[in-house]
Amino acid sequence: MIVNGDLVTRTSYKHDLIFRVQAVKQDSVTLFGEDYRLEADAPLDDLKKVSGEEYKRKKKHVHEQEAYSYRLFRQDYQLLKEKRDVETEQMYDEEPRYFQLAPRVLHIDGDPVFLKKCIELYRQLGIQVHGNYVSEKEMPEKIGGLIDRIQPEIIVITGHDSYSKSKGSIRDLGAYRHSKYFVDTVRAAREKAPSLDQLVIFAGACQSHFESLVRAGANFASSPGRINIHALDPVYVVARIAYTSFMDKVNVWEVLRNTLSGNNGLGGVETRGLLRVGMPYPKEEVEES
Repeated sequence: MIVNGDLVTRTSYKHDLIFRVQAVKQDSVTLFGEDYRLEADAPLDDLKKVSGEEYKRKKKHVHEQEAYSYRLFRQDYQLLKEKRDVETEQMYDEEPRYFQLAPRVLHIDGDPVFLKKCIELYRQLGIQVHGNYVSEKEMPEKIGGLIDRIQPEIIVITGHDSYSKSKGSIRDLGAYRHSKYFVDTVRAAREKAPSLDQLVIFAGACQSHFESLVRAGANFASSPGRINIHALDPVYVVARIAYTSFMDKVNVWEVLRNTLSGNNGLGGVETRGLLRVGMPYPKEEVEES
């Protein structure tokens, strides 16, 4: 018997991905990807519960991918830091001592489990983030108030999505489960901040309508190849932007190569970084007389 919260795979897709059962209907279930931002419907007889050993094997592979992506980002972060050190050394004769003003990030997510995972990774990367669980359908109405309250420089608009061939062609926005809501949310955010450099937006999930999201005003979006994207991919995009100086452009390819989905899953347009460096940094605390 299949119940909410069960971990399952789909026989028709050769058990490629693990899903969490979100809702059980009479003859079908709604599924959320366990590691990918995909929402799907499937008949009950197409599902197989995941055994403990199978789960461990698949999760080990996913964790290896995540660790590799994290190492890539740390390498890039070190290169960016060394570049800042060289630039400050050219202005001062002594060892550079500077402080950083990192951008504020607003991350709204249609999946509370994925949101928690993303928040943990943001903190590992040292990024200030405000996370909010908002269902995809409510995002267009709520984004304005969140922007007013938090005043972010970066917004992530994500959750679950999927394309259904039976609902229309790949160009038809109505053939996607949640892309329309993501598009409307991006437009609402752009009414608050039209400039792509003053407010950087990532939008989309698995198989989302990439072209519509970019036209609506997203700097980065999914999914050019209509493929599934990993739950943590938005965080790596944000991290690269957050740690690139506002004096420099973000190299789109360098952003995508750190992600788990690559350029079939994610794409974007030229965007300036948002990190600001200040100096001098106090060498020691001022002693009271």
